[in-house]
Amino acid sequence: MTVRMRTGQAAPGIDAAAAGGTVARDMAFLAPDAVAAALAVDPATGLDSGEVRARAARWGPNALRARPPVPAWRRLLAQFADPLVLLLIVAAAVSAGLWLREAAAEGQSGLPFESLAILAIVLLNAAIGTIQEARAAQAVAALRRMSAARARVIRNGTRQEIPAAELVPGDVIRIEEGDAIPADARLVRASALLTNEAALTGESVPVPKGAHPEDALPKDALPKDALPKDALPKDALPKDALPKDALLLDRRAGGETDPAEPRTMVFSGTTVSAGLGLAIVTATGMRTELGRIAGLLEETTDEVTPLQTELARLGRRLGLAVLAIAGVLAVTIVLADHIRTLPALLDTLILAVALAVAAVPEGLPAIVTAALSLGMLRMARRRAIVRHLAAVETLGSADVIASDKTGTLTRNVMTVRTVVTASGRSTPGGPPAGPDGPLRSELRQALLAGALANDAVLQEREGGVAIQGDPTEGALLVAARTAGLGAEARRFVRLAEIPFSSERRRMSTLLRETGGPSCLVAVKGAPDVVLARSSRERVGGRDRPLTPERRDAILAANAALAGDGLRTLGLAHRAVPEGEATAPDDRIEQDLVFLGLAGMSDPPRPEAREAVARARAAGIRSVMITGDHPRTAAAIAAELGIASDGTALTGAQIDAMAPGALDEAVRRVSVYARVAPAHKLQIVRALQRNGLVVAMTGDGVNDAPALKAAEIGIAMGVTGTDVSREAADIVLADDNFATIVAAVEEGRAIFANIRKVLRYLLSSNLGEVATMALGVVLAPLLGLAAGPGEVVLPLLATQILWINFVTDGAPALALAVDPVDPAVMKRPPRPRGEGVLTGAMAWSLSFIGIVTAACSLFVFDACLPGGLVAGSGTLAYAQTMTFTTLVLCQLFNVFNARSAEASAADGLFKNRWLWGSIVLSLLLQVAVVYTPVLQQGFSTVALSPGDWLFCAGVASAVLILEELRKAVVRARRAAAPGA
Repeated sequence: MTVRMRTGQAAPGIDAAAAGGTVARDMAFLAPDAVAAALAVDPATGLDSGEVRARAARWGPNALRARPPVPAWRRLLAQFADPLVLLLIVAAAVSAGLWLREAAAEGQSGLPFESLAILAIVLLNAAIGTIQEARAAQAVAALRRMSAARARVIRNGTRQEIPAAELVPGDVIRIEEGDAIPADARLVRASALLTNEAALTGESVPVPKGAHPEDALPKDALPKDALPKDALPKDALPKDALPKDALLLDRRAGGETDPAEPRTMVFSGTTVSAGLGLAIVTATGMRTELGRIAGLLEETTDEVTPLQTELARLGRRLGLAVLAIAGVLAVTIVLADHIRTLPALLDTLILAVALAVAAVPEGLPAIVTAALSLGMLRMARRRAIVRHLAAVETLGSADVIASDKTGTLTRNVMTVRTVVTASGRSTPGGPPAGPDGPLRSELRQALLAGALANDAVLQEREGGVAIQGDPTEGALLVAARTAGLGAEARRFVRLAEIPFSSERRRMSTLLRETGGPSCLVAVKGAPDVVLARSSRERVGGRDRPLTPERRDAILAANAALAGDGLRTLGLAHRAVPEGEATAPDDRIEQDLVFLGLAGMSDPPRPEAREAVARARAAGIRSVMITGDHPRTAAAIAAELGIASDGTALTGAQIDAMAPGALDEAVRRVSVYARVAPAHKLQIVRALQRNGLVVAMTGDGVNDAPALKAAEIGIAMGVTGTDVSREAADIVLADDNFATIVAAVEEGRAIFANIRKVLRYLLSSNLGEVATMALGVVLAPLLGLAAGPGEVVLPLLATQILWINFVTDGAPALALAVDPVDPAVMKRPPRPRGEGVLTGAMAWSLSFIGIVTAACSLFVFDACLPGGLVAGSGTLAYAQTMTFTTLVLCQLFNVFNARSAEASAADGLFKNRWLWGSIVLSLLLQVAVVYTPVLQQGFSTVALSPGDWLFCAGVASAVLILEELRKAVVRARRAAAPGA
C-alpha cells in the first residue's frame, strides 16, 4: 500500500492522530481500511469500553478550553465595588478613628461597637452576595451540561448516543443531515454527504464529502434544495473573526493543503447539510481544527436578558432617587439641628449613606439570576431545557404554540396497522387470504421494500425490542420481522442510498442480493410521490402496467387510510441493471414497481389533550403543523381538541394564496398539513404580523429559519437535529407537547416570582426611607427634642443596615423559589410590552411603604414622652421598639408580596423555605435585642414579651390593610362586566 506523506512526517498512528495537527490530517490520504488500522479500531464494532477509558485518560475530554471560573476571592472583592459601600466603609473607619482619639483623651476602654457593627454587616452582605452568585453560576453550569451536544457512536458493537465531550480518538461516529459534527474525523463511508463549514471557512456553500476523494460530488452537482444560507444559526462564527493564519482548510490555488483533504475529512463545529456518513475520530478537543481558533471562543460574555437590563435600569433610577432623598435628609438634619461638630457631621453622613445602601436593592440582580437559573432547573426537571435566559421571560407572553404532530402531540410509537396492495388489505402478522395467495406475496414484497429502504435498527432488550432510529422506519422493521422477513432482508447488502429530505419526500437504497446477478432499488416515501415515479404495479407474483384508473384507486385508498387517522407511506422497488448501479442518483427512482400502501398509526399522547385544554385556559392557542395528509391531521386535531371543523390548510394552498391572504387565514386556521419547512416560516411571520407572540417547534435542518424567527424556538431533543437544537431557545428532552405547556407554566411562574421579589424589596425599602424622611419632617410632633449639635432620629445607621441584612436576604431569596401558583395558567398571556414594574404595582408599593412608616413612627411616638401619644421610655428604648417594629413589618410584608391580588392565606404553607427564612430573621432580631455585644453595637435594649406583642400587633397592620385592599380589588374585578 502506498501512503502519501509530507516530508519529514512520521507514519500516522493513534498517538500522532490524537495529537492533531498535520499528522492527524494525513489520515485524509489513507484508504478507509488503513485509517481504521492506524487508529486500531474496527468500524463495524467500534472501540470497547476498556479502550475508551484508556484513551479518555490519555487525551482528556472532547471539549474546547473553557474560560477559567472566577475565584471566590475575586467574587467577594467585587461585592465592594459599589461606591456607596466603599463610602460607608470609609465613614465607619473615620468614625472608629474619632472614637479612638476621644477614648484615648478621656481614658475610656472598650471598642467602637458602632463602627464594628457597620463593617460586620457590610462583610456579611458581601459574603451572602458571593454565595448567591456562586449558586446562580452553578445552576447555569448545570443547565449548560444538560444542553450539551451529543454524538452517535458505535461502541462494543452497538449504536449508542453519548455526550460529545466523551468522544475519544478512534471512536466510530455516525453523522446525518442536521447533525453538528462533534470532532475531527476521517470518513470511512458516506452517502450524498454535504457539510456546511462556514464556522471554519466563512463559506456558506455546502462542501461535498466522500470516503474516497473521487467519491465526493463535484460542486456543480449540489442539489438545489441544499441548506439555504439563511438557515445557518445566527451565532455562527463570523468569517472576519478568524485570524488569517489560523485556518488549515485553505482552498487557495497553490496552497499546501491538498484539495482532496477536505473531501474525506469532517471537522468539529461544522454541520451536516445533507446525506449521512460513518467516520473515525482523528482529533478531539483543542487538537481539532476548531481548537486552533479556540482563543476566539473563550472570551464569551454572560447572557443578559431584557428583564435583567430593565431591572438594572430600574435599580439605577432608584439609586439616584434614594441618593437625592438621603442628601436632602442629611442637609435637613444639619440645618435643623445646627450641627457643626465633626463627630455629629460624620454621624449624619453615615446615616445618609446607610439609608442609601439599605434602600437600594443591590441584591436584586443576584436574586433575579438565581430565580431565573433555579426556575430553569425546575423546567429541566420537567424535560424542557432552556438554552437562552431570555426565553424564560418570553414564555409568559406566548399567544400561540405552533407544534409538529408526530412525536409531540402523538406518542411517536408507530405501528403498521394495515397494508393495502393490488389484491386488497392485510395486517402484518394476521392471516391473509390463503397461505400462498397473491395477497400474501404482495404483503411480503411491500414489507421487504420497507425494511430495505430503512436506516433504523432493532435491538434486543429485556422485555422486548428497542428501536433505534426514526419511529416510522422502526415500525416498518417490526412489521417485516413479524411477517418473518428478517432473514430475507439480511441477504441484501447495501451499496448506496439517497437519503430522505423534506423536499424529496422519499428515501431510496441501492442493494445487491448475496449471490444475485443484479441490484435492487427499494423506495419508500409519500404515496403521491412514489406513485408518480411508478409505471407498474405488483399483482401476485407479476408486474402489470399502472392504468389511470388504478392510480385513482390507489390515491382513493390512501385518502381513506388518512381519513381513519393513519399515516401512509408508499412502497416500491425495481431491478437495476449493473451499469446504472455505479453512480446512484434520482434517475434510479424512475420506472418503479408500486408495491402498496402502509398505513401506520401514532396515537395521540394521553396527556396532550389535557395540555391543549390547559393552554386554552391560559389564553394560548394551539396550532398543529405537519407534513401528513390533511385528513390525518384534521382527525388528530379533532381528537386533541385543537380544531373540530375538520379543515386543514395545505402547503399547496399557501403557495397559491394572494399576498396578505395568509395573514387573514392564520387567524382562524389551526391545522396545517402537507407543509414544507419553508411554509413554517411563512406561518410564523403571518402570526407575528397579527401581533401574536409565537412558540414554534421544529426538528429538521430547514426548520432552523422558523425557529430563529419565532419568539420562542423549541427543538426536539429526541428526534431533532443538532442544527435545529442550536437554532432553538428551548430543547424538549421528551418531544412532548405537554412539556411545552409545562414550560410556559414554569416561565410564567419564574416571572411572577421575580415580581414578588421586586414587590417585597421595593415596598420594604420604601418603608425604611419613608420612616426616616417622615421622622425628620415630623420630629417636633414626635417629641424629638434634640440638643444643639445632636442627631436624634427614629433609627440609627447600624439599625438600618441590620434591617437590610435581616430582611432583604433570606426572605427575598425564598420568594424567588416560591412554588408555581396554579392561577398563572388561568390568566391571559402577559402583554408583550409590559414592564416588570406596572402602574398598579407602583401604587401598591407606595401604599405598603406608607403603612410601614406609619406603624414604625406610631410605635416610636408611643414610647417617648412629649409626642402625640404620651409615653415614658428612653430614646434607646423607643429606637429599639421602632427597630423591631420595622423588621416585623417587613416580615409580614413577605406574605403580601406573594400575590398582587390573592389573599396571603392562599397556599400559606406551600413554601417551606419562606417560613424557614422568617424564623431565621426573627432569631437574628432576638439576638440583636438581647445579646450584650450586639446591644452595644446596635444601641438596643432588652424588650419584654409585652413589648414584642405590641410591636407585632402594630406591624400586623401592614398585612391586614393590604388584605383589605386586595379584597376590594377582587370585588371590583368580580363585579366588572364579563368577569
